[in-house]
Order: sequence, then C-alpha cells, then structure tokens
Amino acid sequence: MSYYVTTPIYYVNDAPHIGHGYTTVIGDILTRWHRQRGEDVWYLTGTDEHGLKVLRKAEQNGVTPQEWTDRLVETEWKPLLETLDIANDDFIRTSEARHEAGSQAFWQDLYDRGEVYKGEFTGWYSVGSEEFVAEDDVADGEGDDEGHKVSALDGSRVEHMTEENYFFPLSKYADRLLELYESNPDFIQPESARNEVVSFVRRGLKDLSISRSTFDWGIKVPWDHSHVMYVWIEALLNYVTAAGYGVDDERFGELWPADVHLVGKDIARFHAVIWPAMLMAAGRPVPHRVFAHGWLLVGGQKMSKSKANGIRPDELVDVFGSDAYRYYFARALTFGADGSISWEDMRARYHAELANGFGNLASRVAAMIGKYFDGALPAAGPHGPAEDALVALVEESVLEADRAIDRIAPQDALAQVWRIVEALNGYLTEQAPWQVA
Repeated sequence: MSYYVTTPIYYVNDAPHIGHGYTTVIGDILTRWHRQRGEDVWYLTGTDEHGLKVLRKAEQNGVTPQEWTDRLVETEWKPLLETLDIANDDFIRTSEARHEAGSQAFWQDLYDRGEVYKGEFTGWYSVGSEEFVAEDDVADGEGDDEGHKVSALDGSRVEHMTEENYFFPLSKYADRLLELYESNPDFIQPESARNEVVSFVRRGLKDLSISRSTFDWGIKVPWDHSHVMYVWIEALLNYVTAAGYGVDDERFGELWPADVHLVGKDIARFHAVIWPAMLMAAGRPVPHRVFAHGWLLVGGQKMSKSKANGIRPDELVDVFGSDAYRYYFARALTFGADGSISWEDMRARYHAELANGFGNLASRVAAMIGKYFDGALPAAGPHGPAEDALVALVEESVLEADRAIDRIAPQDALAQVWRIVEALNGYLTEQAPWQVA
C-alpha cells in the first residue's frame, strides 16, 4: 500500500495565488518526509475544470471551455508546481478521459444501488462558488452588489433557479457519519474543523442536488445525457479516478483509501460530509483523514481571487527563492489555523533565521572544513559531555519532528529542526574549535 496524499484539485478560473501554493507545499513536505522514511508514496494534485463559471469565462474570451482550461493549465497551474519545486506523482484534470470514465462508473454504481433519484430543485445558486446556497445564507448585497442577492458565506452573487436535477440521499447518512466521527476522532482535523463538521451534521442534513441540466460543460450523467454532473460532486471523485477507479482495479486497490486529503477549511464540509457519504453509498472505504488548514490573511482579509488580494507565488519566489518560500509557509504558520502573512515578515525571517541562523551555521562549518581539513569531512573525534548532550538533543528532536509530521504539524517539525540549528550554533560558540585546531 502507498501513502496516498492529495491536495484539492484547484478551480482553473484564474491564476493561482499563494493560498494554493500553501496547500501544495505542505503536501509536498509531507510526502517528501515519508519518502525519506523509505515509504512508498503517491502525491496527487490537479485542476477542476467543469462548471458554469468556466463556461462563461471561456465565452467571454471567445474560446471553447476546453481551449480555455488547456490554456490555464499549461500557462498557470503546471508552472506553479515547477516554481515551488513540487514532486507530485500525478496531476489529474477533470476534463481527462480517465476522470470521465471513472466518474461515470462511480455514478452508475450509485444509481444501480438505488442511491440516486430525480427531483426538482428550487433555490439559490452561486456561480462564483459553484455551489447551492441555503435560503438562510442569502443576504441583500451592498456596495457594488446593491440590488443583488449574495451568499452570506463568501459574498458571491447568487441566482434563483428552478431546475430538474438528480439527487443524492445525503440525509439518510447523518447517523453513519456521526458514528464515523465518534469512532475515528482523527478523521477530520484539526479539532476546530471537527467540531464544526459534527455540529453541522447534528443539525440535520438535506438531500443533495447532484446534476445540472441547463448547460453542457461537464461530464454526462451515464444514464441520462441531458444532465451533467454537478461540478463539486464530480470534482470530489478525482481522488478515486486518479487512483484508477473504474479503469484499473489493481491500482485502485493499492492506493485507496487515501491517507490524507489536505483541504482549506472552507471546503471541509464537502470532504468530511458529502464525500464520505458518497463512498459509504458506493460501498467503498472512506479516507483515513481529512485535514482542513486555515486561511491565509493579507491585511486581515482572507486571500481570494474575487477580492483581488491574492499574491502570486512567483512574486515571492523571484525575490526569496523557492526554498525560502517553502520554509516560510511551513515555519511561520500553524497548519490548521488562520495565519497572517506579509512581505515584511517573510523578509525578516529570511534574514534572521535562514541567513543569520542556518546560513551562518553552514558557513562556519564549511569554512573550518575547508581551512583545517582540505575540504574533506573528517571522522568524528572522541565525545565529551558537550558532544554527548548534543547527540542526545539531535536524537530527541528527530523523534519529535517525526511525531509532528505524523500529526501534520509541519511548523512543529521545523521547530525541532531549528532546535538543532540553535544548539549547533551554540556549541560552536562555546567550544570555539578553531582555537584548538
């Protein structure tokens, strides 16, 4: 079995910002750590390409939806992985044939099991977020949105619609979901996300509209081609279609269930409520863990495309380099909580920690090896109390860092690495080996 890690598949409607880079870098750190342990690892990321928003954006640009998504994937999303030195094993696109085949196989299985029925949906829909919005979450718009209805959840405009759809009986899975959360407290993390999800399910679940019939940019429902799969439901299936569902049963058996889905907290409900319910309905095991990280805040506001306050990853990498970028987002933020980022803080950490801390240590050691040992690393000498204490500290820090990675706390793992850096710098200052060389 492989250690299978996923990011969300990212919606292609605009250029990626550092919020996307954050999730992807943490996933890469996690998978590299497990590879370093000698484990077989599979790291998946990709793009979500269907839905009404993509269709309208393509029309505005005078191209087909496929041409539009091809352009964005090749010029924006795949280059992001190169910019950040991401070692992903797979990149799934929801417009690919393998995803279509696997999604249709999954839907057909649900249908054959009696887990899909036809009904009429009347309510509010956010094109910007590609999601249905409950009546209680609809508000009157203000400012630029005056005269429009908006979602109180994210501020996007909503449209009222009546449409014949297929439905998934989500309501009947409430008890099974609560049993899952109770028997496996680590299924949804951190605790704040778990509490929110449990509270949401306890309030009662409604059956879910899972198809659209008013546009055709999507995957056809296999038994009724007048409908396409609702983009969010179809997008969730990427985790199994990339693993071979409906196409390669042997590979699927090796990869599934996923060990961890890394997601933003704004999509935790999709991954911790809807997704496991769908898997239960299909008779498939649920993922081991869903970890919902917090928002990146710029000027106190959540970073998003709609607010135009997103910082592009390459803007930071051009100044500091990819290693410093990866270090900053793993070190400065607590994965699972909201965190504020700024150019000033990144610059300060770059100089104080990477240049003066780690960089100074590397420079001092390299200089002594070059000066006293002709550039060749010498064999270890006899240990005294100072050396024994240093070895014990390193062993303890390595153990604690491993534990931190297992609970998906990269900031704690890096804190242990930094404990070693500080101890080594202190050792050199106290022992002054250049005086006895």
